[in-house]
Amino acid sequence: MNKLKLGIPKGSLEANTVELFKRAGWHITYDSRSYFPDIDDEELSCTLVRAQEMSRYVEDGTLDLGLTGQDWIIENESDVVAVQDLVYSKTSARQAKWVLVVREDSPIRSIEDMEGKKVSTELVNFTRRYFAERNINVHVEFSWGATEAKVVEGLVDAIVEVTETGTTIRANKLKIIHELMKTNTKLIANRGAWEDPWKRQKIEQIRLLLNGSLQALGKVGLKMNVSRENLDRVVILLPSLKAPTISSLHSEDWLAVETIVSGSIVRELIPLLKAAGAEGIIEYPLNKVI
Repeated sequence: MNKLKLGIPKGSLEANTVELFKRAGWHITYDSRSYFPDIDDEELSCTLVRAQEMSRYVEDGTLDLGLTGQDWIIENESDVVAVQDLVYSKTSARQAKWVLVVREDSPIRSIEDMEGKKVSTELVNFTRRYFAERNINVHVEFSWGATEAKVVEGLVDAIVEVTETGTTIRANKLKIIHELMKTNTKLIANRGAWEDPWKRQKIEQIRLLLNGSLQALGKVGLKMNVSRENLDRVVILLPSLKAPTISSLHSEDWLAVETIVSGSIVRELIPLLKAAGAEGIIEYPLNKVI
């Protein structure tokens, strides 16, 4: 039987990736000591791999497909096929960014002020290239963790760290002085696997359904019954991907209206719909929007 080897990112993206696959139609199960999860698809096998290493294993063919950040693809200079952007993270769908961070009381105000300074980061290769391309001489050292603490304690002059909102950085009395790169999660494939007809078809299936799951995040479906005389009053309230679906009911005077809306507006929208004449309003969750 043909089988596609899939890498699941271990660490901060792990739980959200498993949940994303569940919404897409695949159930992944494993215990905390296993690096080889079970998946309810005989055509797939799974391996847990650190996101930092994923692109290397996909590039060399150990894995056919994997999820990792654009930042780690660039860091490893990996030659892989970027199949799909998957903008999600452990906390949100925001796009993360790598930034240059110093203490609030630091005299460093811009990237040019980093000449001759010491930087700590996990993203060593990219950071070295970034400063070298701008002819700024810095000493870049690898951080094994607790990166923010190094600049707080004065062990280094600055750090290059990933953030989404900057909340943790500000909480540690640090400040961002420069943005180096935006990044998001990507579905990547080995070039040989991408050129194989069977594997390409399977990868396309996964891509389609994962993307559909992401499109459904934060959205809900609404169904309601509306009399013809109130239809215009109701429809004008409804945001939609295109336009609401309207179909006839058994009674010629009534219509069924269905649409997709952001879940964040439902608590305000439903009372307005009710006041405009909608009846039998049903809200339901969405797994995929394709």
